[in-house]
Amino acid sequence: MKTAFLLRRPFLLNTTFLVLALLLSIALGAVSIPPQDLFNTLLGGRTLDATFATIVYDIRLPHALLIALTGAALAGSGAAYQGLFRNPLADPYLIGVASGAGLGAVFVMAQQWPRSLLGFYAIPAAAFIGAIAAVATVYTIARLGKTAPVTTLILAGVAVSSFATALSSFIMLYSNNELRRALAWLLGGAALSGWPPVIAVLPYTIISLGILLASGHQLNVLQLGEEQAQQLGLPVERIKVLLIAAASLAAAAAVAFSGMIGFIGLIVPHALRLIWGGDHRRLLPLSMLGGAAALLFADLLARTIFAPEVLPIGILTALAGVPFFLWLLRRAKAQLWW
Repeated sequence: MKTAFLLRRPFLLNTTFLVLALLLSIALGAVSIPPQDLFNTLLGGRTLDATFATIVYDIRLPHALLIALTGAALAGSGAAYQGLFRNPLADPYLIGVASGAGLGAVFVMAQQWPRSLLGFYAIPAAAFIGAIAAVATVYTIARLGKTAPVTTLILAGVAVSSFATALSSFIMLYSNNELRRALAWLLGGAALSGWPPVIAVLPYTIISLGILLASGHQLNVLQLGEEQAQQLGLPVERIKVLLIAAASLAAAAAVAFSGMIGFIGLIVPHALRLIWGGDHRRLLPLSMLGGAAALLFADLLARTIFAPEVLPIGILTALAGVPFFLWLLRRAKAQLWW
């Protein structure tokens, strides 16, 4: 009965999971915070002692918020890409965001920048620039006159991604001193700590996800096909450019500060579409809430399963995502067969 009640209220259910994930992410770790003390502090009662307060407010809270923003950005952009390309197997990295970001980050790491504030922030800046440059290159290659066909975009994305990945591998091969650092970043995980990364990624995330949230109706119309949408008065090419730009900006910001975390942008929106339908006016915000909660739970496992060692989040999301991806392929194959 309670399950049916929650399933009829998707926003309540996803918000509940997100709040629970945030609380657990703040409370659990190498040093656990007593739940009663944490609740009293959050409710404005008794404050934590100095050590616990430092752990909560200076380390875990900003880390949790950064992970939540990353999950929301990846899942929101994934839902937009799946709707735009009308393909449930599309993800935020489809047109070169991840490979471009990886190339930018690896290139800077290979320069052996000093381990200072400038050196650390050069990596996310280069990753962000690389991601945006890769998407711009893909769109330029795919554009035919005033249009950019979806199939051509995907093929151009595959080509640019392969090229950027090859360059990244070449740079890593001849940069042995930074190989471990580069691999750790490529496997995903928020390496930077404190509030500055949260403040840096917040404007890009708010702007890009805000545009996507406002585009739910347009995505619904695009499901009818580009020609039908054009006949209904939708400026198809302008909407496609806007959606690609917003989704790529969200994914680039996420990758820049948290590394390449796979499958969140594929699994979360597709699973939510199966449960609550494909209306993008509801699917987009649900994907953002669900993506934030899912990545927080994955990060919590990564920090606690081998504590005090921290496992890269990308390993956990891949372990969960690959079986789901294979199930999707099998399901699609069965539908085609029948």
